[in-house]
Amino acid sequence: MELLTTFFHTLALTVKDVFLVVALLVFFQLVVLRRPLPNWRRLALGFVFVLIGLSLFMDGLETALFPIGKIMAKQLSAPEFVFGTKTAPAEGAWYAYAWVYVFGALVGFATTVAEPALIAVSFKAQEVSRGGLNQWGLRLAVATGVAIGIGIGTFRIVTGTPLYFYIIAGYVIVMIQTIFAPREIIPLAFDSGGVTTSTVTVPLVAALGLGLSETVPGRDPALDGFGLIAFASVFPIMTVLGYAQIAQWLARRRLKAAREE
Repeated sequence: MELLTTFFHTLALTVKDVFLVVALLVFFQLVVLRRPLPNWRRLALGFVFVLIGLSLFMDGLETALFPIGKIMAKQLSAPEFVFGTKTAPAEGAWYAYAWVYVFGALVGFATTVAEPALIAVSFKAQEVSRGGLNQWGLRLAVATGVAIGIGIGTFRIVTGTPLYFYIIAGYVIVMIQTIFAPREIIPLAFDSGGVTTSTVTVPLVAALGLGLSETVPGRDPALDGFGLIAFASVFPIMTVLGYAQIAQWLARRRLKAAREE
């Protein structure tokens, strides 16, 4: 009964949030374009599915993903696991939290590979490029970038260093890479940084950051718990640009070898 009450409460909030989108689409279709809605019964059924799906998804986040992310982060950074004592030292060595970095990187990689938005973008990229861009190659490049980003982001939380150092340095590297990267890959690389922060990745990454900042001594969840998603956005741009640059270099090398033969 409690689950049903929670679901209907979430459903009411979802209807409230989606109503503006539906009203905007209907207004432009009927008033601006002055055309009837095609297959309005099918569209209405689709919106019902959207509402139910979003409500179940939000409940799932609160029931499963957020709690498990926080629990894993707290267990891996607990003094009993890290230092073998009941209380953590005031300034614990950053390398003592090695398993936290590994867990963060692996979570970032696994959730990104399964990210529906990335799957859609990589599929379209392969389709538009007529096979020039490999779908799995792009997904693995993006997932590797997220893994590196989350690993460094957890290190930032543990050490308490300012977020802007990493973000500024990351975008400086991206700008330098953009100068030398193939033109056709640049827009896709920047889009890849955006699609990683979607339905699967964000809940676990956010929960990981909050759980870690609550356990590490001297860290404030409000100040240190957020920011991991920024890492998950910047570093995939680097890896996709790097992937394109390596692919371009290998292609030129093969062409040069073919000419010499």
